Amino acid sequence: MPHAQFDPTARETLAVAAVEAKIRKDLTWQQIADAAGLSVAFVTAAVLGQHALPEKSAEAVAELLGLDDEAAMLLRTIPTRGSIPGGVPTDPTIYRFYEMLQVYGTTLKALVHEQFGDGIISAINFRLDVKKVADPEGGERAIITLDGKYLPTKPF
Repeated sequence: MPHAQFDPTARETLAVAAVEAKIRKDLTWQQIADAAGLSVAFVTAAVLGQHALPEKSAEAVAELLGLDDEAAMLLRTIPTRGSIPGGVPTDPTIYRFYEMLQVYGTTLKALVHEQFGDGIISAINFRLDVKKVADPEGGERAIITLDGKYLPTKPF
């Protein structure tokens, strides 16, 4: 039976322990995702406390990281989502995403509504991908794909 949390503290504590184990074992997020049998974005988010893992995936991740049965159980619980407490983020990488939404948020909203109508893009029925590619002008570029199901507003 699925269980939900109302306090993010336990999952935050588990995330710290999981990341420490990842570092200690010199693992990549992709290796952890491979053990779970799910996408790297979903598993990373789950280990960081933003998703629940299916039972077999939770057990595989816990085993790979050397975490106990309680951690495996906790990885299966539905978390209290939201990983940026306290308003404007201060971490430079996270801040740049915040900045992108500050600059392009209204543009994205206008384009989505013009093409789809009134509604939202789901963050639940969602896929995320991050790729590194060469920049023809030198250096590297990040290609970030946010792929969410469109959910129209339904009058009632």
